Amino acid sequence: MISATHLHAMVIHFPIALIMVGFLSEMIALFSKKDFFKNAAMYLLLIGALSAIVAYISGNFAGEGIEEGPLKAPLELHEQAATITLWLAIIVSLFKVAISYFKYNRKWTKWAIIFLFTVLVGAVGTTGYLGGQLVYRHAAGVELSLPDFGADLDID
Repeated sequence: MISATHLHAMVIHFPIALIMVGFLSEMIALFSKKDFFKNAAMYLLLIGALSAIVAYISGNFAGEGIEEGPLKAPLELHEQAATITLWLAIIVSLFKVAISYFKYNRKWTKWAIIFLFTVLVGAVGTTGYLGGQLVYRHAAGVELSLPDFGADLDID
């Protein structure tokens, strides 16, 4: 059966990839001035923010029950970074959608989006780094088991 830890590990890569590719598309739109990239950036950001909500919820379930011990401090850091990243993703998405919906294309809005998107990408990277530290340095969610070599042999 799939646990919350497994689910979080499966879904977390979607917001990371979507937000990073959305940022790349926004940068291409800035220099190429093509609407395709501007629209792609908006949709990638929007889907990335929605998937960040799913990742955040699954992460909360995965971290349940860890109130003390060596994982407490690194888990709290990761949770704080995830909360900041989630709110940034929502704010940047709403700002980008509002600009697009109201067709408010001013020079300052382009640079504001670039700045906010850059901050969001930095937050995603920080949160991902702290999550990676939880797994690879502290072995959070890692189940250790040795293979049963005797199961394949017919030894009595």
